Amino acid sequence: MKITDGKIFVGGPGKNYVTLKIMTDQGIYGLGDATLNNRETLPAAYLQDYLIPALIGMDPRNSEDIWQFLYRGAYFRRGPIAMAAFGAIDMALWDIKGKLANMPLYQLFGGKSRTGAMVYAHATGSDLADLTDSIAHYVEQGYKAVRVQCGIPGMPTAGYAVPETKGEGKHYITDFSGIRPKTEIWDTGHYMRYMPDALAEIRARFGPDLHILHDVHHRLTPREAAEFAKAVEPVRLFWLEDPTPAEDQDALRLLRQHSTVPIAIGEVFNSVYDCNTLIEAELIDYIRVAVTYAGGITPVKRIVDLAGLHHVRTGFHGAPSHSPLCMAAQAHLNAWAPNFGIQEYLVLGTAECDALFPSNHTMESGMVYVSDAPGLGVDFDETQAARYSYRAGSHPIVRLQDGTMWNY
Repeated sequence: MKITDGKIFVGGPGKNYVTLKIMTDQGIYGLGDATLNNRETLPAAYLQDYLIPALIGMDPRNSEDIWQFLYRGAYFRRGPIAMAAFGAIDMALWDIKGKLANMPLYQLFGGKSRTGAMVYAHATGSDLADLTDSIAHYVEQGYKAVRVQCGIPGMPTAGYAVPETKGEGKHYITDFSGIRPKTEIWDTGHYMRYMPDALAEIRARFGPDLHILHDVHHRLTPREAAEFAKAVEPVRLFWLEDPTPAEDQDALRLLRQHSTVPIAIGEVFNSVYDCNTLIEAELIDYIRVAVTYAGGITPVKRIVDLAGLHHVRTGFHGAPSHSPLCMAAQAHLNAWAPNFGIQEYLVLGTAECDALFPSNHTMESGMVYVSDAPGLGVDFDETQAARYSYRAGSHPIVRLQDGTMWNY
């Protein structure tokens, strides 16, 4: 069996999904996701110009050797562009492998550890009342876990991932349109004084059973993160996400010394070498890597195995930047992983995505259930793909009130 060609598609409903289709001489094809949010043309070009030509003639069943060929064969290793491209190839090869075996991927990993995987929604609000309405909306839909983000009184802009005006929060997704990034203004003092009490009010309103998650998005220094985590301990968060930038991983020891709040980190990590210290030193409780950004199923499965040895659970990234292909790969890993924790869920279920990426995977009452279709269990409609084209966009940037650049 040989790889004969690979095709790249860039575009999608409201997003620039980068979809790879690998063809073989036996008529079986595999699909993979290389979407690098707001830098989508870069992994697409890497695949088109460098990687696909090198794959022609290789046996797609040798996914391990091909992954080593891609990673070890590149003198300049890692980084989000390369790893997203590798991830798409690896995903597609596993898809082919599952189709050849006539099995869903979770069976190739070792079978199911659970019937369904708990997911969490994003509740947002320009103020606490608006946020409460958004949380109630998801609770009514059956979600058992909700990430909560709230506008901060006195902050010139709303803060991280919240609408600027009241009443837009139920399905709010940050607007990344336009190549010139928008600017958000951040004030740590306002946040530190307001958010612990807001979280306490949310807990009092929704009771002890709702899983409440909160994302700081790298905005605090290590000392500030330790103070904040200690202040919100009574809320009993499911997790506190990205409390401080993870480049200085040793700084998380300070947070551990002051608080027992569960910590989730890793959505921007590209390999096991970004998180092995955090896992082995047990400085985090949930690892947030994504199959696309971290190089594919092959390396992410190794990360999950390492995490399982150190009481760290999975909490895969699932923002709208991941296509249903990436989400399907993670759904299969979630079904298998003995140390599964939770899954971020923002992609599947829209009519446009279902038409472009048809599948029988389902979400019901805050749980995702994988189908028994072979491989990833997701197809790709090229006719639908022709409706979409690339649209440039950028993440916002963050500045302090005096104009100093800060962490997005």
